[in-house]
Amino acid sequence: MVSIRSATDADIPALSAIYNHVILNTTAVYSYEEQTLEMRQAWYEGKMKDGYPVFVAEDNGVVVGFSSYGPFRAWAAYKYTVENSVYVADGQRGKGIGKMLIQPLIDSARGAGMHAIIAGIDAANDASVALHASFGFKEVGLFKEVGYKFGRWLDLKFMELVLDTPVQPVEG
Repeated sequence: MVSIRSATDADIPALSAIYNHVILNTTAVYSYEEQTLEMRQAWYEGKMKDGYPVFVAEDNGVVVGFSSYGPFRAWAAYKYTVENSVYVADGQRGKGIGKMLIQPLIDSARGAGMHAIIAGIDAANDASVALHASFGFKEVGLFKEVGYKFGRWLDLKFMELVLDTPVQPVEG
């Protein structure tokens, strides 16, 4: 049975393996090079330091997916907007694990007073587009041929979920 929990340091090797498989075999990440374990550890430590969640899906003690969010853009006025990421291990996709990993992100963002969640998705990734749409994300932009991987140009679709927060934003 799959359960969702907050990630720990002990999960870093599994997160790294999942992420590196995605890099090498899919267009879900527009990167060419695998990340080292140290890079994934620094990523995780940065999320923890900045107060961003990292959730893992675990099936009988094995990490089969993870999700997180982080800043959308670096400028101050974007502080109520985050960008999410959801990755499911090879051989585990299509089982509803991605769906289980998104709701905690939405709940966490709402609890943190975020107003919008952005998902940057390879436009050909119909499963991810449908997954996000099932949570109310709407397509807000399409960037044509902005990535190049596996010998072809890639289009990037932006989807957005606007939350009912914050009630009274604070500037500065």
